[in-house]
Amino acid sequence: MAALRQIIRAGQFQGRLPRWTPLIRSTSSSPVLQALHSQVEPVKSEGAFHVTMIPGDGVGPELMHSVKEVFKAADVPVEFEEFHLSEVQNMASPERLDEVLSSMQANRVAIKGKIHTPMEYKGELASYEMRLRRKLDLFANVVHVSSLPGYKTRHNNLDLVIIREQTEGEYSSLEHESASGVIECLKIITRVKSNRIAKFAFDYATKKGRSKVTAVHKANIMKLGDGLFLQCCQEVSELYPRIQFETMIIDNCCMQLVQNPYQFDVLVMPNLYGNIIDNLAAGLVGGAGVVPGESYSAEYAVFETGARHPFAQAVGRNIANPTAMLLTATNMLRHLNLEYHSNLISDAVKKVIKQGKVRRTSLLRLHRMLTPPNS
Repeated sequence: MAALRQIIRAGQFQGRLPRWTPLIRSTSSSPVLQALHSQVEPVKSEGAFHVTMIPGDGVGPELMHSVKEVFKAADVPVEFEEFHLSEVQNMASPERLDEVLSSMQANRVAIKGKIHTPMEYKGELASYEMRLRRKLDLFANVVHVSSLPGYKTRHNNLDLVIIREQTEGEYSSLEHESASGVIECLKIITRVKSNRIAKFAFDYATKKGRSKVTAVHKANIMKLGDGLFLQCCQEVSELYPRIQFETMIIDNCCMQLVQNPYQFDVLVMPNLYGNIIDNLAAGLVGGAGVVPGESYSAEYAVFETGARHPFAQAVGRNIANPTAMLLTATNMLRHLNLEYHSNLISDAVKKVIKQGKVRRTSLLRLHRMLTPPNS
């Protein structure tokens, strides 16, 4: 396995996010690692779960390598079907997308990195990442923002959930030039999808024992579009009398998150607001490298980091922090009912972070954390 060797040292936020630092380093030449590999028997194909893997761009392939190495060390019964889908690496086409979709339809579960979306317009408005979400109807994105003991940040003991509708809104890919120099970009809000994401949020709160749902909006300006979203959330809330319901305008929500994030429990919002709030909230607990996430449809589950950044400038420099991807992977294992392996890996990661002696952590010590007893 690759060593859980270095951990973020997230300082107080003083106008900057903490620098990402390495967590896992592949050292295949290490005698300890070679000994470790000799002690762990490979998982047989029989009884293993098949999961679609999309490494994505930037440091995505490096983070996925870390996941595969840790899964191997922990003897996790998962086999990955790996597909590279990238617009910036000339590895994206309708045929390749169909291959990914076929794998997803068979496996129902995937883990993916961020697929970078170029800003240049080349005749298609919808990126391949957006097409993938729409084809699978991944309407609900869930990001659990939780403080990790060992990371020193301004706010500690945070525990809130951001639920984002991610199939419509500003991401509808409906833009056109109505007159020379005039671009119209359509934001789509529908009752069907607003009701669906609202119900998902209240069901999630009920299942997880949460006490409050906050609907985030800009209905004071977009009275019809966000007004409809807010109305749907209000109507759904009446079906859940035990869950407290409140509303908050998006700009105020951003300020309140920075000043007093403890007031929030579950937040539900349209597409663009969720993208912004995901990243803001990630910054509260250590940055984009520490927050896991997942997306759901009625049939599929896709696990990806909570704050989606390809971090292309870090490729090959061994400075990308895979904490978020590892915790995302443990959430995937929990989804597959592999509770033992999920807890084994997440506990090891959190223990290393909490101890704060990451740069001096040995391969052998981490191997003991990830090796099942009596194995």
